[in-house]
Amino acid sequence: MGTHPLPEPVTPAGREGLAALLARPGRAVVALDFDGTLAGIVPDPERARAHPGAVPALSRLAPHLASVAVITGRPAGVAVRYGGFAGVAGLEHLVVLGHYGAERWDAVSGTVHSPAPHPGIAAVLAELPGVLDKSGAWPTTWVETSSSSPIENKGGQAVAVHTRRAPDPQAAFRALQEPLRDLAARHGLIVEPGRLVLELRPPGMDKGVALAEYVRETGAECVLYAGDDLGDLAAFGAVEALRGEGVRGVLVCSGSSEVAELAARADVVVDGPGGVVGLLGALADSVG
Repeated sequence: MGTHPLPEPVTPAGREGLAALLARPGRAVVALDFDGTLAGIVPDPERARAHPGAVPALSRLAPHLASVAVITGRPAGVAVRYGGFAGVAGLEHLVVLGHYGAERWDAVSGTVHSPAPHPGIAAVLAELPGVLDKSGAWPTTWVETSSSSPIENKGGQAVAVHTRRAPDPQAAFRALQEPLRDLAARHGLIVEPGRLVLELRPPGMDKGVALAEYVRETGAECVLYAGDDLGDLAAFGAVEALRGEGVRGVLVCSGSSEVAELAARADVVVDGPGGVVGLLGALADSVG
């Protein structure tokens, strides 16, 4: 049994959404961001791992729901490895939508399905070292793609430039925004800012599109979405739009002082990944 009580949403829409989830969990989707929501933010993105309570809580909750989905900017396979989601009893129908929905992994098949990479990704990777060097950021930034050796990799669905390792992470983040936007625009990509990360990716890929399409695919009557970053605002917007179509919704912010916009729009604010795990455990207790 969990030790956390269910939080009371601060909005009428959130309270209606939570009531619908508790009344008919088999018609509900719980969707979650990964970094900052299921996993703590760490200086080295390769060392991010799901909170130790995340998989146990999800494995208790998921069998009672229509579906659980993890929606992340990371490659789907990376999120599966860092989350420890594969082969877990209770998570047989988990879905991971990686690269903002461009990739999909499902526990049933254990495979990742993805489209061909956008040609702009390879072009950006070829020019990126020079852009970072000119900005004085090359030695202290971390570049992430689908590969563990990103600069040799010429594929993938997106490129992320992290500034958390820089001596002044915020200054490096601000200094890189304009040159990376210029670089992205030259190759038909857009830049998505996050918590000390700038992601270059094709237009039309965002968590809102991925979430709305998945909720409609499942036919769910209720959706709970939890996130922590600017990229999650699109998913919040999707839930708000789905409410207009009669789908009940709950918006959860994995509390962060870095992204006040998300907390201001949330129905429930919890204290980071530990708080998210507590919420998942409380839901499992309530519907089990």
